[in-house]
Amino acid sequence: MSSTAPQPRNRLPHAAPRIAQAALQRARLSVVPRRRSRAPRMPFVAFVSVILLAGVIGLLLFNTSMQQASFRETALEKQATDLGVQQEALEMDLQDLNNQERVAAAAEKLGMVIPSTPAGVLHLGSGRITGNPTPASGADRLPLRMPGPRKPASLDPKQVTVKSGTADTAANGAPNRDR
Repeated sequence: MSSTAPQPRNRLPHAAPRIAQAALQRARLSVVPRRRSRAPRMPFVAFVSVILLAGVIGLLLFNTSMQQASFRETALEKQATDLGVQQEALEMDLQDLNNQERVAAAAEKLGMVIPSTPAGVLHLGSGRITGNPTPASGADRLPLRMPGPRKPASLDPKQVTVKSGTADTAANGAPNRDR
C-alpha cells in the first residue's frame, strides 16, 4: 500500500500534537465570565423623575404667571376704557362751560351787561386811556337772545268752533251715552 501522493514531512514527530493542541486551544470559543458590574438604576430613575417633576412644576408656574398677567391686562384695559369715557365726559362738560351763551347768561345773572356805547382802550405800556369810556347800566344792555321773526298771519288761521245742536247732549254739552 504505497501511495504516490506526497506526504508531509514531520520534522519533529513528537512536536506536532503539541502545536495542534495549542492551536486548537486558541481556536476554541470561550465563555466570558459574567461580572456584576451593572450600574445601579435607582439614581438614574430618580434623576429623570426629578427633571420631569421640575419641568411640570415650571410649566404650571409659567401658566399661572401668564394667567395673572392676562387678568392684569384685562383690568388695565377696562380701567383705560373707563378713563377714556371719563375724559370724554369731562371734555363735553368743559365745552358746555365754555359755551358763549352760557357764559353770557351767567354774566347777566351776576349783573354784568354788554355796553352799547363804545368803550375806551387802555394802553398797558403807557397806562394811557384813549376814547370816551362810560360805565354801562342795565338800561344800556343788549339782549342776549334776539327774538325770532313773527309768524305771518296767513300761517295763523282763526279758530272755528262747531256746536252740535242735537237733543242727546247733557246739560254740560257732552253727549248722552246711557241709552
